[in-house]
Amino acid sequence: MGAFFSKQVDRRKLVAAEKRALATRLSSSGDTFPGSEHRPADRKRWMAELGAGRLRVHQVVWPGTHDSATDRIGVPFVTRPFAQCQSLSVYEQLALGARVLDVRVQKGRRVCHGVLATYPVDVVLDDVTRFLGETESEVVVLEVRTEFGHEDPPEFGRFLVERLGEHLLIPQDEAVFHKTVAELLPRRVICVWKPRRSPAPGPGEPLWSAGYLRDNWIDTDLPETKFESNLKFLGQQPPVAGRGFLYRVENTVTPRPDNPVVCVWPVTRRIHGYARMFIAEVFAKGLGDKLQVFSTDFIDGDFVDACAGVTKARVDGTA
Repeated sequence: MGAFFSKQVDRRKLVAAEKRALATRLSSSGDTFPGSEHRPADRKRWMAELGAGRLRVHQVVWPGTHDSATDRIGVPFVTRPFAQCQSLSVYEQLALGARVLDVRVQKGRRVCHGVLATYPVDVVLDDVTRFLGETESEVVVLEVRTEFGHEDPPEFGRFLVERLGEHLLIPQDEAVFHKTVAELLPRRVICVWKPRRSPAPGPGEPLWSAGYLRDNWIDTDLPETKFESNLKFLGQQPPVAGRGFLYRVENTVTPRPDNPVVCVWPVTRRIHGYARMFIAEVFAKGLGDKLQVFSTDFIDGDFVDACAGVTKARVDGTA
């Protein structure tokens, strides 16, 4: 028992040291980057503000949400704090400016996070189509995957196509990344379907396969460790202009089951406020042409503004 408590004390000291290290980096290096002063007039239509005929897909820094459909997961004040990664509905996230969604499903076509399930995936799809019906030039990347440890929903790829409609779905094609938004319209959804065992979508099909949305997930609750690994793996990627896939960086840290703090918010807040500093360091290290999808827990307007700012700077030729 004494060894267990000693380990926990050491762990808390390490967490505290990494939190101080990020705070020190912020005070010394700042959080300014090309486009950092930009604030969209309307976050719901921030892509349209940049001009559908000017904005190319590879120029976008896509603000994303991690475990997007967990706003109502679990029992409030009981199990919800252990699995909730977003407080807003999918529609509210999109209206706030999020453009990449991360949705996990299980065999019964319900959204889940680990062992906890929430509403049917139809709720997510209804929110996406509602948002698209209220806007004209916003493009959404919808990633749907079978959660680890679960079975694929039967015939789920066909279900996604039928529910979203081929008139909205952008077919799988690497050439999309070099097109303008205007060239994609009226199709506005890149839907990446990541089954565990079912056949993956193929070229030209309405859905995209797993290789088109990549990341290097580091499962840690240590904020500077995650920050540094994000920089390292981003640096290994090709520039966005020559990339035939989307690459995601997650500005998140996650609870570990062997540590005393296992609720999502107290853990993820260790890194949550350093999104702008991360972008600033990306540019300072000469990696500004590699940033593409940037995701977070509990998305807010400032996170969206930061991504939209870099996107505007790219369109204007200042980044």
